[in-house]
Amino acid sequence: MEHRSFEQIYLQYYKPVYAYLMTLCQNEELAAELTQETFFKALDVLKGFDGRQEVRAWLFTVARNAYYAKNTLTDTYRRQKRELPPLDDTLTDVPSPAPLPGEELEQREGALSLYQKLHALPEPYREVFWLRVYGELTFAEIAALHHKTESWARVTFYRARMKMKEAIL
Repeated sequence: MEHRSFEQIYLQYYKPVYAYLMTLCQNEELAAELTQETFFKALDVLKGFDGRQEVRAWLFTVARNAYYAKNTLTDTYRRQKRELPPLDDTLTDVPSPAPLPGEELEQREGALSLYQKLHALPEPYREVFWLRVYGELTFAEIAALHHKTESWARVTFYRARMKMKEAIL
């Protein structure tokens, strides 16, 4: 695994895996549980990882499988009222200049609105859009994750982008 320790991998990919799982389940507790399960499973099969796939994409695959395995065991999380997680200021890495009075509130409201519109997208559009934009996966990696063709990933992302544009306008 590129001669990196598991601890380095965990520290580097914990937040992206957690954020990805949040887009799938929209439940903080479940996402945290599944993130831990993902890394536990990854540690368990680490010796079998051949390195043909990028570590991030491989972890997203493990996370996605953990999520769908959990959902086939119980439907209670699907029936729960979906709540938006609170906006977390720690997710932004680049400090921005101090906003003008009222500007910060407008930015938060805009971000919340965008976040709500993203989560209103039907599957697989929401997941593909998130993987491409926030997960920074290539279309080939998205296709492999979904066991589809690269063309499917491109078309699905394009349609998701169009749905987001319609929702914003």
